[in-house]
Amino acid sequence: MAGSFPETRWSVIVAARSSDGNQRRLAFDRITSAYWKPVYKYIRAKWNKSRDDAEDLTQEFFTRVIEKDFLAGYDPAKARLRTYLRTCVDGVVLNHHRDASAQKRGGAAVILSLDFELAEGELKRTGLPSPERVDDFFEREWVRSIFGMAVDRLRSECQTSGRLTHFRLFERYDLNEDDISYAELALEFDLAKTDVTNYLAWSRREFRRITLDLLHDMTSTEEEFREEARALLR
Repeated sequence: MAGSFPETRWSVIVAARSSDGNQRRLAFDRITSAYWKPVYKYIRAKWNKSRDDAEDLTQEFFTRVIEKDFLAGYDPAKARLRTYLRTCVDGVVLNHHRDASAQKRGGAAVILSLDFELAEGELKRTGLPSPERVDDFFEREWVRSIFGMAVDRLRSECQTSGRLTHFRLFERYDLNEDDISYAELALEFDLAKTDVTNYLAWSRREFRRITLDLLHDMTSTEEEFREEARALLR
């Protein structure tokens, strides 16, 4: 049924605790993809770290998530995953000591090819938060990350299914700040106005579905998923 919640399924949190090494790796890759930018920006903002130090600490954090099995200590009854991870980030930074035996720049294990230039560009546009707003900043960046992943997945699915015009309309109307009407879009894309309406309706349904799928992956209980879904999608 359109607009309904997805069926219950195992999340990446469960997969990350699996005895199957391949499942664990895939789960950690998904978690890293969703959280690396919020973690990097949080380290820059909360701990006032330079770009180089924040990059190293971000890589070190996700290395430890895997090697030290951080998620084994996660209790969904006590906190949301992003709250738990933020606390773990603070612990990694607090325990990070640079001395003669510490890793040199570039020595940290690379989990993913992380586009730190992209993250820095976003920071230049949004700016760093005031100290009292840093925790809210992490939450906001997590939302931005989830929505960014959903947009990328929608674009990919539209390309695969031959619906690129659907995505271009969605991008033009819903993702840009330009004040443009459906009639103007119809002229710009050489479509009937009814087609613009239908294409945008389809794109929004798919975007919502994809976002809910991502949230299901990143939450550990059905209750947490529903709370997150209502908060993000109203």
